[in-house]
Amino acid sequence: MSQYLYLILNLGSLSIPLLYSVFEKKLHFIQYFKQAALSILLVVLFFLIWDSWFTQMGVWGFNPDYHLSLKLLNMPIEEWMFFFCIPYACLFTHEALKFLFPKFKMSKSMTVIISFFLIVLVSLLLIFNFGKWYTTVNFVLFLLLLGYALKNHLNTLQEYYPSFLVILIPFLIVNGILTGSFIEEPVVWYNNAENLDFRIFTIPFEDIFYAFTLLFSIQLIFNFLKNKKLERK
Repeated sequence: MSQYLYLILNLGSLSIPLLYSVFEKKLHFIQYFKQAALSILLVVLFFLIWDSWFTQMGVWGFNPDYHLSLKLLNMPIEEWMFFFCIPYACLFTHEALKFLFPKFKMSKSMTVIISFFLIVLVSLLLIFNFGKWYTTVNFVLFLLLLGYALKNHLNTLQEYYPSFLVILIPFLIVNGILTGSFIEEPVVWYNNAENLDFRIFTIPFEDIFYAFTLLFSIQLIFNFLKNKKLERK
């Protein structure tokens, strides 16, 4: 039964957002399914290449006791599913929060302060840990994305920071299980020589920034495609 754990986590994360997308009539998120799927696909292609590369390098890997035997590019099929199930659930969560709580956003000044704090923190961590593969690639991408967003998408950051704090709750649960919380061994293991070797419970600290880069990139593309759809109406 343990070999289905990763699969169950993926399907469980997707099920409720997908059902609400279809049957909830006010938000009716399913009307943007094409835009959501394309946004996810454009971003996760890069992340899957990155994932496969780091798997081959031994930066991280997968415990065969917790996934099915089918693999593509050295990664279990559940890892491929992860990059579609989790982003869709998070995209839906952000859009639902915007719909239900339109004032659920930070002020511009607070958004700028938090962003500059993160830039300074991540830059210092990067400088003192440069060369560790997961830390280096992860933090460089995060800094590039945040710098771009500060200059061009400040309003989106105002909306996304509070949503991301909400998204972090299920993220910590799911990623906690994947990295070894509540189970005997991790589903996904990390080579601590290639990261900060600092964990939140069992989750590498870098994973939070990895998640933000993945999910916020998707959100930016989705916003663009959604606006294009609305302009055509």
